[in-house]
Amino acid sequence: MAEMSNYLENALINATLRNTSYTTPSSSYLALYTSDPTDADTGTEVSGTSYARQAITFGAPSNGVSTNSAAIEFPQAGGSWGTVTHVGIRDASTSGNLLFHTALDASKTIATGDVFRVAIGSLSVTLA
Repeated sequence: MAEMSNYLENALINATLRNTSYTTPSSSYLALYTSDPTDADTGTEVSGTSYARQAITFGAPSNGVSTNSAAIEFPQAGGSWGTVTHVGIRDASTSGNLLFHTALDASKTIATGDVFRVAIGSLSVTLA
């Protein structure tokens, strides 16, 4: 995942080139989308019974890459969440700002009773 949101691109440019402070989020959260969130954060985030963004823990970066150091598991869907096509990393458990986004390698339809999981090391952020 290397697609940064407009929000994060501007914040990093301001922090590194304009001496404008940027407060890093205390936690980051994985959000699921049924359409591309785009750099402008215009996608459709999943909604439905039991859906909630999940906290992510990342390992130390190496050569500009950091991966999730713990599995990420969403609660069991209490109804259809639709077809998940994209994921995004956000700076809050609700609302907040989109930081990074990407398409899934394969879309996943989430029906009642399904659980969406991301294995350790399967979510990576690359800055290059």
